[in-house]
Amino acid sequence: MTLLFVMLAEVLIFVPSVAFFRHNYLAKKTEFAHLATLSLLASPDNMVSEELKEELLFRVGARSVVLHGANSRLLILSENMPSGVDAEFNLANSSPRTLIEDAFMSLMIGPDRIIRIISPIENEPNSSLEVVIDESPLIDAMYDYAWNILWLSLIISLLTAILVYLSLHWLMVRPMRRLSENMISFRRAPEDPTTSLIATARQDEIGVAERELEIMQTRLRTALKQKQHLAALGTAVTKISHDLRNILSTSQIVSDSLAQIDDPKVQKIVPRLMTSIDRAIELCSQTLKYGKAEEREPKRERFLLEPLVNEVKTSVGMSASSKIIWKNDIPGGLMLNADRDQLYRVLLNLCKNAIQAMEMEGQIEIEARRANSRTILRIGDSGPGLPMKAKEHLFEPFAGSARAEGTGLGLSIAHELISAHGGEISLERTDESGTVFRVKIPD
Repeated sequence: MTLLFVMLAEVLIFVPSVAFFRHNYLAKKTEFAHLATLSLLASPDNMVSEELKEELLFRVGARSVVLHGANSRLLILSENMPSGVDAEFNLANSSPRTLIEDAFMSLMIGPDRIIRIISPIENEPNSSLEVVIDESPLIDAMYDYAWNILWLSLIISLLTAILVYLSLHWLMVRPMRRLSENMISFRRAPEDPTTSLIATARQDEIGVAERELEIMQTRLRTALKQKQHLAALGTAVTKISHDLRNILSTSQIVSDSLAQIDDPKVQKIVPRLMTSIDRAIELCSQTLKYGKAEEREPKRERFLLEPLVNEVKTSVGMSASSKIIWKNDIPGGLMLNADRDQLYRVLLNLCKNAIQAMEMEGQIEIEARRANSRTILRIGDSGPGLPMKAKEHLFEPFAGSARAEGTGLGLSIAHELISAHGGEISLERTDESGTVFRVKIPD
């Protein structure tokens, strides 16, 4: 391709260059003829011997030389003249287009023409020189010039092609081969850290590809490790859930016995205890059923929201000595169409996170309102706000926790449950004055 493009460029250069070569050739002929004219004019009576005249015409390469004055025409040198002149060219009126046309006309017609050249004389505006020459030497010189241009172009093209090939090989082929080989190695063993690509400092597209591939490999390897840990954790949770379900079954029997005791305090506590045990047994059963904590589809029903929030308050784990103010701004008659148990878990996780962030001192406020066939809940606290790391991985398991000992599962579970309802949970605000989460649940 480089050879082709360079040769194409040389063709475009050759067209005007051969035209100007012909023009310069003819101009030099007239210059030599002018010098011969001056030598004759300097001789006595403008006369020279026949031998000298033939020598001058031979050196000039002309058949005749005529000097034109303002009102005169003087034949300076001549030999046996041909019967006629095939073409006439005036060097004073030569445009680039005319020069190109004349040059290619000379090459196409052939070397048998007799041509007349008319050229002005420098510093003599009223004088000109007329020279009659054979065109054959001119055409031979043009062909020699064209062959020289051709060989020079081939040499330049070959050198350029070699340099371009080496440059492309060094700057593009080798880096791309390195990228492809690294991709193959990474595909074969993505967990092996030795297959990671080390990006260079290039700023072009290949450098961008190297850096993005390095980032992708690092993130993918991290994700694979995390999935391995989650798989191991899922196996462990399944085993724990199996044993825990058996333990909870015993607790359920005990709670049934407590329900038979005719004591107001016991009768007040037992329903909440039984509800909590039933939820725990259901969660263990789901874990055993799927081998992982996969949530079931929401079972929507209409229920009052205010009693559910009060139930969360009793289950959230606030001690009697805590200085947390619980503010329930739920309208008394507000009905919600959702899965009651799943929404309970969402509010419980959010409120537990708020209590842990406030360290048992502050205020939790829960409010709700209706807007465009949706219920919008706002759960706010007066804690110190979320750190930057927690905000960047807010709903990711094992990454979005605000505490060093936290797992980040609470927000991840809440996000999954609300998404299953076709709703949305988002961070509305977090700063030094507290954190507010917004939950939107469509009907």
